[in-house]
Amino acid sequence: MKPDRLNALTDGVVAIAITIVVLELPVPHDAGWAGLRAVAPTLLAYALSFINIGIFWNNHHHMMMTVEHVDGRVMWPNLALLFFLSLVPFVIRWMDEAAFGALPVAAYGLVLTGAALSYQLLERAIVAIHGRRGTLAQALGDDWKAKLSLVSYVAAMGLAFVNPYVALALYVAVAIAWIIPDRRIEQQMIGEHKDGKR
Repeated sequence: MKPDRLNALTDGVVAIAITIVVLELPVPHDAGWAGLRAVAPTLLAYALSFINIGIFWNNHHHMMMTVEHVDGRVMWPNLALLFFLSLVPFVIRWMDEAAFGALPVAAYGLVLTGAALSYQLLERAIVAIHGRRGTLAQALGDDWKAKLSLVSYVAAMGLAFVNPYVALALYVAVAIAWIIPDRRIEQQMIGEHKDGKR
């Protein structure tokens, strides 16, 4: 099966998740800076969530450029990724309502961990279909950055119960590490195009 429908579903769910997050943002009750300061933590959490969803979407887009066809091995991890991304609005609202308490901040890490694991399973499923010599497998290599990100999310979940703001700082650090688009796939595809493989 061609990957077009899977890409369309992913784009739709990501757009809805981002829209729901922004609709949940509280409006300041004061017209001055004090009102804006009161909602600043939630605005920052929204910005972090927007960036995280964007990072997953951006990397998913690049990954799917290497895919010629999909089957159930690809569709289920993709659905799992969408499930966890669709939970982002829920955990953002919970963090806001609970004043960034330990459990909601840890839950945010759990959602990011689930999304990261699903994404890695999706990569493996694509590699299984297209082979170790396929574009994605060649581009990913060891994928140490993804593994380190996963470890950081898990560590942040535990740290949330020590100090939620330390956990949030770790989530921000992982986002910063991924904010520059990962060019491995593009570079691999350019190299293959030059070699006449695609």
